[in-house]
Amino acid sequence: MRLALALLFAITLAGCGFQLRGTSALPFDTLYMPNTTGGIALDLKRNIQSGTRTAVVDDPAKAQAVLEFTQEAREKHILSLAATGRVSEYQLRYRVGFRVHDGKGGEFLPASTMQLTRDISFNDTEVLAKETEEQQLYRDMQFDMVQQVMRRLAGATPPKPAVQ
Repeated sequence: MRLALALLFAITLAGCGFQLRGTSALPFDTLYMPNTTGGIALDLKRNIQSGTRTAVVDDPAKAQAVLEFTQEAREKHILSLAATGRVSEYQLRYRVGFRVHDGKGGEFLPASTMQLTRDISFNDTEVLAKETEEQQLYRDMQFDMVQQVMRRLAGATPPKPAVQ
């Protein structure tokens, strides 16, 4: 009975297309990323090194592609006010701009900007807890942004050679 149930489960799981994520295939074998000392650049570098076959190199001359971050911004905007005029909600925004090129004028990915937003309630009596929650939301947004950039990198197309 257990064997039949396990077999049925395995067939159902295989039929739905489920598979483990595994490694991503990027359209370049070597990548140069300047300024990978912190922020999203460091997280993305670690993700590329551990989840792909692409090697991150320290010399742009040895790289097939160069990933440059044009911006990384965290913003906090007032979303709503209480009847007393105090802030009751904020909207957190995390924006990242980047481009991927071959260093010779060809573009794997043109300059693009992605933005994530999260709403957070605010209470004057719980300032420390809300600051901690805000930092956690920014960390989560950074993790989500790394995953989105990885998907964009996996979908990049190699630049076409210049016709002369």
